[in-house]
Amino acid sequence: MEVEFDATKLAKKCATEKSRAKAFGQERGKRLGRRLSALLAAANLGDLKGAPGRLHALKGNLAGKLSLDLDGPYRLIFEPVVESEDDVDCSNPAEWGKITRVRILSIEDTHE
Repeated sequence: MEVEFDATKLAKKCATEKSRAKAFGQERGKRLGRRLSALLAAANLGDLKGAPGRLHALKGNLAGKLSLDLDGPYRLIFEPVVESEDDVDCSNPAEWGKITRVRILSIEDTHE
Protein backbone atom coordinates (compact mmCIF):
# COMPACT_ATOMS: atom_id res chain seq x y z
CA MET A 1 0.00 0.00 0.00
CA GLU A 2 1.13 3.56 -0.61
CA VAL A 3 1.70 5.63 2.52
CA GLU A 4 2.11 9.39 2.52
CA PHE A 5 2.27 11.96 5.30
CA ASP A 6 0.15 15.04 5.82
CA ALA A 7 3.16 17.07 7.00
CA THR A 8 6.89 16.94 6.33
CA LYS A 9 7.62 17.35 10.05
CA LEU A 10 5.56 14.25 10.87
CA ALA A 11 7.25 12.28 8.08
CA LYS A 12 10.67 13.12 9.55
CA LYS A 13 9.56 12.04 13.04
CA CYS A 14 8.39 8.69 11.61
CA ALA A 15 11.29 8.09 9.21
CA THR A 16 13.66 6.00 11.34
CA GLU A 17 13.64 3.98 14.55
CA LYS A 18 15.82 6.63 16.18
CA SER A 19 13.59 9.55 15.12
CA ARG A 20 10.44 7.70 16.24
CA ALA A 21 11.96 6.96 19.67
CA LYS A 22 13.07 10.57 20.08
CA ALA A 23 9.68 12.00 19.10
CA PHE A 24 7.33 9.48 20.71
CA GLY A 25 9.34 7.50 23.25
CA GLN A 26 10.95 4.07 22.93
CA GLU A 27 7.89 1.81 23.23
CA ARG A 28 5.46 3.95 21.24
CA GLY A 29 8.16 4.47 18.61
CA LYS A 30 8.60 0.70 18.21
CA ARG A 31 4.86 0.11 17.87
CA LEU A 32 4.59 2.98 15.42
CA GLY A 33 7.34 1.39 13.31
CA ARG A 34 5.47 -1.93 13.29
CA ARG A 35 2.19 -0.27 12.26
CA LEU A 36 3.88 1.69 9.45
CA SER A 37 5.62 -1.48 8.23
CA ALA A 38 2.28 -3.31 8.22
CA LEU A 39 0.67 -0.53 6.19
CA LEU A 40 3.51 -0.57 3.66
CA ALA A 41 3.46 -4.37 3.36
CA ALA A 42 -0.30 -4.62 2.83
CA ALA A 43 -1.74 -4.66 -0.69
CA ASN A 44 -4.81 -2.84 0.63
CA LEU A 45 -6.33 -1.84 3.93
CA GLY A 46 -8.48 -4.97 4.00
CA ASP A 47 -5.30 -7.01 4.54
CA LEU A 48 -5.00 -5.47 8.02
CA LYS A 49 -8.37 -6.67 9.32
CA GLY A 50 -7.61 -8.78 12.38
CA ALA A 51 -3.91 -7.80 12.39
CA PRO A 52 -2.25 -6.41 15.52
CA GLY A 53 -3.15 -2.79 16.12
CA ARG A 54 -6.94 -3.08 15.91
CA LEU A 55 -7.68 -1.15 12.74
CA HIS A 56 -10.92 0.77 13.20
CA ALA A 57 -12.93 3.66 11.78
CA LEU A 58 -13.31 6.74 13.95
CA LYS A 59 -16.51 8.58 14.78
CA GLY A 60 -17.59 12.06 15.80
CA ASN A 61 -15.29 14.89 14.79
CA LEU A 62 -12.84 12.32 13.35
CA ALA A 63 -15.43 10.59 11.14
CA GLY A 64 -13.90 9.56 7.83
CA LYS A 65 -10.56 8.80 9.48
CA LEU A 66 -9.14 5.46 10.58
CA SER A 67 -6.76 4.51 13.34
CA LEU A 68 -4.41 1.81 14.54
CA ASP A 69 -3.69 1.35 18.25
CA LEU A 70 -0.20 2.15 19.49
CA ASP A 71 -0.02 2.13 23.29
CA GLY A 72 -2.45 3.24 25.97
CA PRO A 73 -4.82 5.78 24.46
CA TYR A 74 -2.45 6.72 21.61
CA ARG A 75 -3.41 6.00 18.01
CA LEU A 76 -1.91 6.33 14.54
CA ILE A 77 -4.54 8.45 12.74
CA PHE A 78 -4.82 8.31 8.96
CA GLU A 79 -7.27 8.79 6.12
CA PRO A 80 -7.82 6.97 2.84
CA VAL A 81 -6.67 8.75 -0.29
CA VAL A 82 -9.29 8.04 -2.95
CA GLU A 83 -10.39 9.62 -6.22
CA SER A 84 -13.83 10.44 -4.87
CA GLU A 85 -15.27 10.24 -1.37
CA ASP A 86 -18.21 8.42 -2.97
CA ASP A 87 -15.87 5.57 -3.99
CA VAL A 88 -15.28 4.23 -0.48
CA ASP A 89 -17.11 4.28 2.82
CA CYS A 90 -14.15 3.92 5.19
CA SER A 91 -16.47 3.29 8.13
CA ASN A 92 -17.46 0.00 6.45
CA PRO A 93 -14.77 -2.69 6.92
CA ALA A 94 -16.16 -4.56 3.90
CA GLU A 95 -14.90 -1.71 1.70
CA TRP A 96 -11.38 -1.50 3.14
CA GLY A 97 -10.12 -3.76 0.35
CA LYS A 98 -10.64 -0.83 -2.04
CA ILE A 99 -8.20 1.40 -0.16
CA THR A 100 -4.64 1.15 -1.51
CA ARG A 101 -3.32 4.55 -0.45
CA VAL A 102 -3.42 6.32 2.92
CA ARG A 103 -2.26 9.65 4.36
CA ILE A 104 -0.86 9.66 7.91
CA LEU A 105 -2.32 12.62 9.81
CA SER A 106 -1.14 12.31 13.41
CA ILE A 107 -0.17 10.26 16.42
CA GLU A 108 -2.47 11.28 19.25
CA ASP A 109 -4.73 10.41 22.14
CA THR A 110 -8.18 10.44 20.51
CA HIS A 111 -9.93 10.26 23.88
CA GLU A 112 -9.00 13.75 25.08
